[in-house]
Amino acid sequence: MGRSSVPLVVCVSPDREVRETLVRRLDDLGAVLMCADIGELRAMLTGSDLTPAPERATPDVINFGDLVVDAVQHQVAWRGRALELTRLEHRLLARLASPPVEVWPYERLFAAVWDSAYLGDSSILHSAVKRLRQKLRALDGGPVVETVRGIGYRLREAPR
Repeated sequence: MGRSSVPLVVCVSPDREVRETLVRRLDDLGAVLMCADIGELRAMLTGSDLTPAPERATPDVINFGDLVVDAVQHQVAWRGRALELTRLEHRLLARLASPPVEVWPYERLFAAVWDSAYLGDSSILHSAVKRLRQKLRALDGGPVVETVRGIGYRLREAPR
C-alpha cells in the first residue's frame, strides 16, 4: 500500500464551537481529529480508557491547622481572622487543603479550579498560585503552597 498525501489535522480545544467551525472550514481537506483536551487526545492515540477518575468533592468546611476554608459561605479564616481571597484563590486553596492533603498535578488542579481542560500552558495556574502565596505569606506561621517540580503543587504547614 502506498503513502497517502491526505493531511491529518488535529484540533485540541475545549470549546465545541471552535471544533465545529474548524470541521466546516476544513471540509474535504482530509482527516480531522477533534479532541476536547490533551488527555482525550492521548487516550485516542494510545487506546487507553477515556473515563476520568472521579474527582472527590470538596468538603463544605475544611480545616488545615489554624486555617478554615468555608466553601458554603465563601470565607477563609486564619486563626479566627478573615482572609480576603478572590473566588479563584478561594477555589485553589480549598482544593489544595482538601483532605487527604496531597500533591495536585497541574492537570487535575486546573480541571478542578477552572472547570476546564489543561492544554499544557501552566502560566495561568502559576499566576494564581503566586497571588495566593503572597496572601498566605502575610500570615504569621500560615500555610505554604509548595511546588513539586514538574508535577504540581501541595499545601503544607509552615515550618515551626
